Amino acid sequence: MGWPTVIIASLSLLGMSFIALKRIRAKRLVYIKKFHFHSSIKNKILKKYPFLSDEQISLVFQALRDYFYICNQAKRSMVAMPSQVVDDAWHEFILHTRVYKDFSQKALGRFLHHTPTEAMRSPTLAQEGIKRTWRLACAKEKINPVSPNKLPLIFGIDAMLNIPNGFVYTLNCRAPNSPAYGSGYCAGDIGCTSGCSGSSGSGSESGGFFDGMSDSSDGGSSCGSGCGGGD
Repeated sequence: MGWPTVIIASLSLLGMSFIALKRIRAKRLVYIKKFHFHSSIKNKILKKYPFLSDEQISLVFQALRDYFYICNQAKRSMVAMPSQVVDDAWHEFILHTRVYKDFSQKALGRFLHHTPTEAMRSPTLAQEGIKRTWRLACAKEKINPVSPNKLPLIFGIDAMLNIPNGFVYTLNCRAPNSPAYGSGYCAGDIGCTSGCSGSSGSGSESGGFFDGMSDSSDGGSSCGSGCGGGD
């Protein structure tokens, strides 16, 4: 017995809606990637950080695009802002109210309210917002979030640019022979599973974005930088 016509029609409409949604999201990601920030934002950043070069300012803008990209992938789930200098750039962008409102609608389909900069509670204890940002930032740059071999740009940029009072994340901040021993936040522990800083959490926000990399952190996998430590 064949399926009733109404079921077939519903499935067809569902498939068309899914394809349309994928196209909309892809269009938004392209818009974010190509968006050009007004030169006045650059001037404001330079006023606060006069030691930054043009190339370094470009990195800040790239990290800000990465953050909006992450917000797109997280849908409406909260993602924390882990960088001080990128947060400053975001704040200056928001002050261009009409442009920012238009950008938010085209990039995300909604107005994106400012989320204050957020660090981990301790060198090895991460909040869910930071975990979500970490997972999606790692996915964007094809980094294993549990055993990272480098930092995503948005997590590494404050240290890279020597931002005063910036947030410093390191891959191995507890090894005695590490230059960052005893300082900063252990980024590898953000993707840590049970027995460390807690589960990174399964996330419906990923929406298949991980391309085979499970957002549940594979349950029993271990931390890249070990467990324990903290303040």
